[in-house]
Amino acid sequence: MSRADAEPSRWSAERANSWYQAQGWLVGSNFITSNAINQLEMFQPGSYDPRRIDTELGWARSRGLNSARVFLHDQLWAQDARGFQSRLGQFVSIAARHRIKPMFVLFDSCWDPMPKAGRQHPPKPGVHNSGWVQSPGAERLGDRRYIRTMHDYVTAVVGQFRNDDRVLAWDLWNEPDNPAKDYQSVERDDKQELVADLLPQVFQWARAVGPRQPLTSGVWHGSWEGSQRSAISGIQLDNADVNTFHCYGDPATFESRIG
Repeated sequence: MSRADAEPSRWSAERANSWYQAQGWLVGSNFITSNAINQLEMFQPGSYDPRRIDTELGWARSRGLNSARVFLHDQLWAQDARGFQSRLGQFVSIAARHRIKPMFVLFDSCWDPMPKAGRQHPPKPGVHNSGWVQSPGAERLGDRRYIRTMHDYVTAVVGQFRNDDRVLAWDLWNEPDNPAKDYQSVERDDKQELVADLLPQVFQWARAVGPRQPLTSGVWHGSWEGSQRSAISGIQLDNADVNTFHCYGDPATFESRIG
């Protein structure tokens, strides 16, 4: 058997459809605890709050939700891998008690490109996502030395739950082609090129672990059709086990995206 034959491959359409049918009707939302301004604050020591998670996921279940999209961050693992993975394991157990399956998001191209672990600034009243941060940040995105840390983060977290049916799926990179226009003064000019280089590697790292859950990365920007696809959306669609997408348009636009 060749090395290529031994490596896990992208799911077939039959496997993807079988997985989807087995889930039942999924109803969910993005979830962050009400005391956290971003994904760092949700899982860092001192602000991680399992009682609040238990209460709020209980509210979600009482409203009929059975899934939750939950953002993680590479700096959480880099600063305290053992503690972070312990808290993540506790989170999955709490969610399972409420019969809610999380879909974890590992990286994110949206909002503030200068994340800093530790105490976060207070929310800005009336400002949407006033403290949300990218992962990795602009300083790390072009740092070739940091790729090993990113690799280890992906393989450790995905590996922790690779055979755990309580986890729904892995959303490897949220809106990787998002330019984060509100932060152009500090955003990298080469961001899109660097992300396009990293994204296939992230899929490869996660797939090498052999998770039972599907890998995905939600497309949202521009055309998704054939030769009109952007470089990044092409990478997403060519590597995902199941396709997911984001749509901020009206119902007619949403329906056209499904088609």
